[in-house]
Amino acid sequence: MKKITKTYHKLIFGDAEDMRELEDKSIHLVVTSPPYFNAPFDYPDLFESYEAYLEKMRKVARELRRVVADGRIVCLVCDDILINGKKYPVVADLTKIYLEEGFIYRDKIIWIKPEGYIRISRRSGVVLQHPYPMYFYPDNIQETILVFQNGKFDYKKIPETIKEKSKIDVKEYQENKWYLTTWNITNVLPLSNRIEEGVAAFPEEIPYRLIKLFSYVGETVLDPFMGSGTTNKVAAMLGRNSIGYEIDLELREVVKEKMGLKKNSLFEKNYEVEIIIRDDARRLRSFLQEKVKNQKSVVKNAKRKTTGII
Repeated sequence: MKKITKTYHKLIFGDAEDMRELEDKSIHLVVTSPPYFNAPFDYPDLFESYEAYLEKMRKVARELRRVVADGRIVCLVCDDILINGKKYPVVADLTKIYLEEGFIYRDKIIWIKPEGYIRISRRSGVVLQHPYPMYFYPDNIQETILVFQNGKFDYKKIPETIKEKSKIDVKEYQENKWYLTTWNITNVLPLSNRIEEGVAAFPEEIPYRLIKLFSYVGETVLDPFMGSGTTNKVAAMLGRNSIGYEIDLELREVVKEKMGLKKNSLFEKNYEVEIIIRDDARRLRSFLQEKVKNQKSVVKNAKRKTTGII
């Protein structure tokens, strides 16, 4: 009978700008989606200013520079954000921060969502009302996956046995077109009956590809903005250890459900989960959901009245 290697997952509720639990150069891959600066339907008014947001991102980047092993990869799922008619260049600013903190800019992948899912589609409709030059504002169906590297990777350090266990399925790689800089992946739809209701979760396919492409079996994957625990769940599925940081303590039950901790099973799990609650954890979900509810109410009431550009 084939022996299944057990993996270990440490989920820490606390602020990722201080990863005191992690030793230097102990992480082999980072897959995360930082909070989108004050996004109206995810994180309204979470940060007092764009400058405060960027400073928080810099502090986390600095910690990642410390904990990520030499030559290893940091993947950030992010995108520019539109708030009250003003566009913030998040992708450019995060790129600048990571370069200034010492990372190498390795690649950029564009995640393309189905055209049918657009949260705010009135932007492109302005041209229908005013079919003249200068009224064009396109709808966004993409997000960016920034790929950074922490120095040079030594390929010779990986044992042949581990390389073989971690071998990429070339058929899957080709059929699903992983080799392109554009990935067509269906996003997590904001349905009311899903586990991540009220959480801006990314689809499992994204960490699945990145973990397969940039880590080896038995290594450790980190998500400093854990959210509902998607990266950690996929890491466990793929035989990797994981660590997650999440400042919002109200997501604990969601994370436990996603990691299968609420289900009784006759079979022993091939992974163990440890949950740590630090004193710097906060309770944010109820506050944010109430703000989102108010945002949606305003949009709904103004939908037929609005003729301006947003």
